[in-house]
Amino acid sequence: MSDGRPADLFFDAAIGLLQRVREEEAGAITAAGALLADTVTAGGRLFAFGAGHSSLAAQDVVYRAGGLALMNLLAVPGVVGVDVTPATLGSALERVDGLASAVLDTSPVRAGDALVIISLSGRNALPVEMALNARALGVKVIGVTSVAYAAQTRSRHTSGTFLKDHCDIVLDSKIAVGDAELTLDTIPAPFAPASTVVTSALMQAVVATAAATLADRGIEPPLLRSGNVDGGHDWNARVMEEYGDRIFYRR
Repeated sequence: MSDGRPADLFFDAAIGLLQRVREEEAGAITAAGALLADTVTAGGRLFAFGAGHSSLAAQDVVYRAGGLALMNLLAVPGVVGVDVTPATLGSALERVDGLASAVLDTSPVRAGDALVIISLSGRNALPVEMALNARALGVKVIGVTSVAYAAQTRSRHTSGTFLKDHCDIVLDSKIAVGDAELTLDTIPAPFAPASTVVTSALMQAVVATAAATLADRGIEPPLLRSGNVDGGHDWNARVMEEYGDRIFYRR
């Protein structure tokens, strides 16, 4: 690592990655936004899934001010973050064969819906099977992953394939294998992961594209407003009432 404050070096690395995905993934972002807009227009529902820290980017677009009200979290108990004890249980569950099938069979996901699957490595059984089984159900799948893992690691799924191999659209986060941007001679391991920053930006870019695409078609995008601004709650109540049968994070 060159001379400089670690904080500045991390910001430089994150900005560089954001610039790369902005330029190199522009076409995929446009296609993914159009796919979500097509799904909304056709009466379908939107879902997002991620395991471990990849779940952070999925949760970031659910019930979010300025986001699409129709985006629902496809939750898998024990794998959505580090809220389980021991924390290593979530990593273990990602490698369990058959779990994705059980989740989809008991979820509201159905043919005509769209599912965004976020997995940095894309190598574990859960995201691979989630994509395989969802497409078999007639669900469109958008994968957000680092394609580099497919070239530098081995799949942990019995098929030997990765998430990227089972998606209608793939968004490559460009994150290096290991997800750590900085090194120091005084520290024995690389540090400072940037995958959450980049993946969350990709997700918000896709949602923004979907909203603009709907507007271009003359359809008011079902957006939520902040409850901390005047009129926000009334606005959201109207959207929830209109689209209530496609929103699954409320009762």
